[in-house]
Amino acid sequence: MSTPDSATGPATDEPVPEPSADGQLTSLSTLAARRLATTTKSEPQMQAISSRWLLRMLPWVDVRGGAYRVNRRLQLRVGRGRVQFEHNGADDIRVIPESLTELPALRGYPDGDVLREVSTRFRVREIRAGQLLFEAGQPVTEAYLVVHGRFTRFVTGKYGEEEVLGIVTDGAGLGDEAIGRADPLWLSSVRAETSGVVLALSWDTLMEFTGRAPSLAAHLEAYAQRQSRPMNRKGEADVPVQAGHVGEPTLSGGFVDYELAPREYELSLTQTVLRVHTRVADLYNDPMNQTEQQLRLTIEEIRERQEWELVNNREFGLLHNADYGQRVSTFTGPPTPDDMDELLSMRRKTKLFLAHPKAIAAFFRQCNRRGLVPGTATVEGHEIPAWRGVPIFPCNKIPVSDQHTSSIIALRTGEGDQGAVGLYQTGIPEEYQPGLNVRFMGIDGNAIIRYLVTAYYSLAILVPDAVGILENVQIGRTAE
Repeated sequence: MSTPDSATGPATDEPVPEPSADGQLTSLSTLAARRLATTTKSEPQMQAISSRWLLRMLPWVDVRGGAYRVNRRLQLRVGRGRVQFEHNGADDIRVIPESLTELPALRGYPDGDVLREVSTRFRVREIRAGQLLFEAGQPVTEAYLVVHGRFTRFVTGKYGEEEVLGIVTDGAGLGDEAIGRADPLWLSSVRAETSGVVLALSWDTLMEFTGRAPSLAAHLEAYAQRQSRPMNRKGEADVPVQAGHVGEPTLSGGFVDYELAPREYELSLTQTVLRVHTRVADLYNDPMNQTEQQLRLTIEEIRERQEWELVNNREFGLLHNADYGQRVSTFTGPPTPDDMDELLSMRRKTKLFLAHPKAIAAFFRQCNRRGLVPGTATVEGHEIPAWRGVPIFPCNKIPVSDQHTSSIIALRTGEGDQGAVGLYQTGIPEEYQPGLNVRFMGIDGNAIIRYLVTAYYSLAILVPDAVGILENVQIGRTAE
């Protein structure tokens, strides 16, 4: 490579014609010729643009009033949430009192003073790997909150084999199913697969405290009565029907009850102000319109953030609004075909999986170990990897934790299938794309043109089993 020289001009990698004997060039140099040539150029590129399969695969519902109400049948079985803890040292672990309302038996309980008093009765207990927390058939003597660790819930099968019912992990509660029973017994056994920490509350202590707190006693009694009402397999208030009868029996009557306080989703938004100098807009629009290119890349960034919000927003995002009853943990850490089958079996008509690209690679590694070849599905002309015929779409908006774990989301979509739907409003003023408008805000004293770019959107889950999540998916490579 040549070096800069004040006598010969700037350095260049291009060959320069050899001078003739008298020292004069015999043809025009390429360096001079480029000054008159028109450069072929690309549009401005952006590395952060992703496939955004979630935005493409969600059915979008036009919300004319700015809000979307999800009406459901009356739900008697209360969902199970996750409690939270504060750590002040190895032996000083406390449950956050307000988070106790995530337990089914305490859902909606309003007395914060009583919750704080209950939270002080829990005692820290360390559990070693392989230890049985309790066995099926034993009397319930304690309730537990899992602070950390992986526990397997299992029963003894018909022929003496062990049947795994599920995995219990951080934030889960054990024991509330005994409320309302005179002599409660554990219905399954729980074993620690890893070392862990639990908070234990003596059942006698809880009953003694309940006798001194009338509001808590009344709340638990109402919960027990609600659980004893007839319900279908999904926990909804039952409608009495008869089948297979003969003669003229008196038919039972009833009605389909509705929730009195259905959830409403208001449209969220992502906004930014695009600034373009008038001199740029006036003078530098050939061959590409500078304002259009600025707007194009701005919209790409807004759409990327929109998909991130649909996955991670605490108010309506998939990861935070999926029902805890539709969440399962991996059995061993890496996402195996067994884990994907478990996730798939939890709902009908699963339309798609969403996973971080590294989680997809981890799943493929597990398939390779078993000699399995995942299938493919053709979507919009693309060959997408699939499991059991359900496409697995990459989504880099699903976070990866510091422990190198992630989640895999399973979705049923569409209003007709009682799935998940995207929400937006079309026909808004100065609409540029469906649900997105660009509004001129004027020119300021510095000759800067300003445009307000706004996207309106949200996401609704029509019934709880429309979305399922495989949690604690380890994406790192493991030793062979």
